[in-house]
Amino acid sequence: MEENLHAPQMAQVGLLAPHFKCEVVVKGGEFKTVSLSDYKGKWVVLFFYPLDFTFVCPTEITAFSTHYDEFKKLKAEVLGGSTDSVHSHKAWLKELGDLNYPLFSDITRSMSRDYGVLMADKGIALRGTFIIDPDGILRYALYHDLGVGRSVAETLRVLEALQSGELCPMDWKKGEKTLGKA
Repeated sequence: MEENLHAPQMAQVGLLAPHFKCEVVVKGGEFKTVSLSDYKGKWVVLFFYPLDFTFVCPTEITAFSTHYDEFKKLKAEVLGGSTDSVHSHKAWLKELGDLNYPLFSDITRSMSRDYGVLMADKGIALRGTFIIDPDGILRYALYHDLGVGRSVAETLRVLEALQSGELCPMDWKKGEKTLGKA
């Protein structure tokens, strides 16, 4: 997952995920810098939301935090963020409370552009959810309209299906029969 000149300029399932390096706010309000290469060997669930201090976003952000232990059991790291600054995130977390995962700032909009979620005319990101495998390959991409929240349960279901290495039919859940090897 090193920064790779051959990675696509825009996220595409089946290819290397676009590299990123960004500032994050972690539990306790500290600022850190992370990059995709920091997560080499782990599954990554990366999600974008439009803006801090909005109506739908806190429902998703807190749901990812509530289900964080389930992601950890699946050896996945969660990163969420928007085009807001880390300072805006920190101020918002005073209302939301600490999260169990970092919130990234894409104030330059480069991550949003690379992952295909940037609404350039508004300077904000669509709701986008991405799953990156331990080798840095993008395995899942989902885009939502601004007014529709995503399902954290569905993200967990897809992560389990991807980790199974099997062909999984629609609505498949862990423990159910698969269709064989992928």
